[in-house]
Amino acid sequence: MNILLTGASGFIGGHIRQALLAAGHHVTPVSRQHGLDFTRMLTPQDWLPHLQNVEVVINSVGIIAETRGQTFAALHYRAPAALFRACVMAGVPRVVQISALGADEQAFTPYQLSKKAADDVLRELPLEWFVLRPSLVYGEGGKSSALFRYMANLPVIPRVGDGGQRIQPVHVSDVVATVMQCLQVASARRTLDVVGAYPLSFVEWLQAMRREAGKKPALTLPIPLGLVMASAQVGRFLVPMLHPDNLRMLQRGNVANVQPLADFLGRSPHPPALSPAKQARG
Repeated sequence: MNILLTGASGFIGGHIRQALLAAGHHVTPVSRQHGLDFTRMLTPQDWLPHLQNVEVVINSVGIIAETRGQTFAALHYRAPAALFRACVMAGVPRVVQISALGADEQAFTPYQLSKKAADDVLRELPLEWFVLRPSLVYGEGGKSSALFRYMANLPVIPRVGDGGQRIQPVHVSDVVATVMQCLQVASARRTLDVVGAYPLSFVEWLQAMRREAGKKPALTLPIPLGLVMASAQVGRFLVPMLHPDNLRMLQRGNVANVQPLADFLGRSPHPPALSPAKQARG
């Protein structure tokens, strides 16, 4: 297939691109590294010259925090919405949108709301669409993965509040497998939560990473939520993932029913923190 892939130089997009090329697809990558600035692609006319002979569009652009030149409104909503509308005009039949878990009717942060706004545009168009909503994605090359592994290797693991924040991390290979399945199935027009095999607390996940690395469980240190939120007001400038909104999303929880994904893939996704290679050896 001829596939246009946005966010091709990012963490998720890079893994998707490798899988597409390995499967024999022709991939047109879109990213600043490939000469196209997503923040300037805000009308359907901007996209039309790039959609000639394209059969599938996959949008994997996403940021976890805004900067002066990159906003949620432009990257998550305006550019994707323009791209989706251009697909209708150009006759591109199928679109796969990488959204985010929590981009639903209960969305409350600018990150979630901007993702949902683009999802809603796509759902209203006469296209074969998939809206994939991954949970926290981990794997080789992920900046968040590096941060969480650093935290897991600390001699004492910080426990925010009661430490019971529920998450359901999904390995990037399962996200890629879901995208590849979207290219094959006949029935489209569906929203799918892409999550790990089961939920666990954030602290349990860090401890699981320690076990995978052959380390014993670490002691935990409770830190009041108010203190963490106050520290995040400064820390976000050093580590964007520490933005208070991201902590609010973590505090609320990030889980979903895994069965629809398992049915779609024909198998269960990988357990949290366990890489597919190590699972196979185990």
